[in-house]
Amino acid sequence: MSAEIEKRLAELEEAGLRRRTRLVSGPQGAHVMLDGRSVLLLCSNNYLGLADHSRVKEAAVAAAERWGAGAGGSRLVSGTMTIHQRLEERLAAFKGSERALVFGSGYLANLGVLQALGTEGTLICSDELNHASIVDGCRLARARTAVYAHNDVEHLRWLLERAPERDALVVTDSVFSMDGDLAPLEELGELTAARGARLIVDEAHATGCVGPGGRGAVAEAGLDGAEHVVIVGTLGKALGSYGAFVASSALVRELLVNTARPFIFSTAPPPAALGGALAALELLSEEPERVAQLQSRARTLCDELAREGFDVAGSSTQIVPLVVGEARQAMAICEAALELGVFAQAIRPPTVPEGTSRLRLAVMASHTKEELREAARTLGRAALKAGFRPGEGIPVAAASGPRQERLEGWAA
Repeated sequence: MSAEIEKRLAELEEAGLRRRTRLVSGPQGAHVMLDGRSVLLLCSNNYLGLADHSRVKEAAVAAAERWGAGAGGSRLVSGTMTIHQRLEERLAAFKGSERALVFGSGYLANLGVLQALGTEGTLICSDELNHASIVDGCRLARARTAVYAHNDVEHLRWLLERAPERDALVVTDSVFSMDGDLAPLEELGELTAARGARLIVDEAHATGCVGPGGRGAVAEAGLDGAEHVVIVGTLGKALGSYGAFVASSALVRELLVNTARPFIFSTAPPPAALGGALAALELLSEEPERVAQLQSRARTLCDELAREGFDVAGSSTQIVPLVVGEARQAMAICEAALELGVFAQAIRPPTVPEGTSRLRLAVMASHTKEELREAARTLGRAALKAGFRPGEGIPVAAASGPRQERLEGWAA
């Protein structure tokens, strides 16, 4: 048994796909101590820099002092704590929805929504570059799943027309986590409304980063409050805490409470995480300029990377992919950048398609412009040191191959 595990690990090593954890000492911030040395952190989802904000930390401590370290069990068994209800009310107002429901993580939220809404008579249409949690949610749902080409509204329309008798769900990320591009939500909203379908939007990388006051891409598209739209969001990225939520109509929330297995059979998120998230939402409301600052910093990094010869045209958000191609070369650039003081994580299959390994850069509002300019120059030097010329990389648009298997052969 051990020999088989060792063999599999050796195969991963040979392919340049073996992972290891890296030790960060101290809080997430623009700079961290990584494996004992100070580096610029360019791969954290702490987009607004709130994970180490004093008010967020103080609120987390205060919530633990008042409500304890843990929730004690599933909310349907041990009861809903006051802080869960307060956060859900605040999230619903923030997202412009009737109600909200908190989950333990974004992964659990996507599993729960798709499993609850995807019945045997349903067709789920899923963008081919959706997050792994959506892919797994589609697999666990009892529905039939069709995969449409990335951001291709006409392909989606064709799929929906092929099954006019079925209830339909369309599910998409709003900001795609490995490519940094945006879903065409206005068109998706119009198409699903006309078809009588439900639109599920994962706003994990949009909440706090995109739209008016950081309310997300759904709000930017004018779909907030739409009865047929269900929003999945996270507390663990721009909001600096941990957990996730679903914002929806009251009717959908009631269905989730009664049928979403990840909600029913999981211990509720701990009070400290929820208290921190509440404080982060207050900060975002008081200081909406953080969103503009994040977007400005992202433009600075893209401009400087372009000067170094990298193709960054595909990104329009705080996520900037540097697509290299082979896993080993991506790791070589990552390690070379680390030696020069920049931590930019290499992303390899199965997270991205074969042949499109990349460095996934994530900008934070707490980065300075000069730090980002220097980081771009450092990445240029690291690429050359690893034998990669930035101008020879794979264009981002050509790197968007399918990461999600076409289930049941529906996609054309």
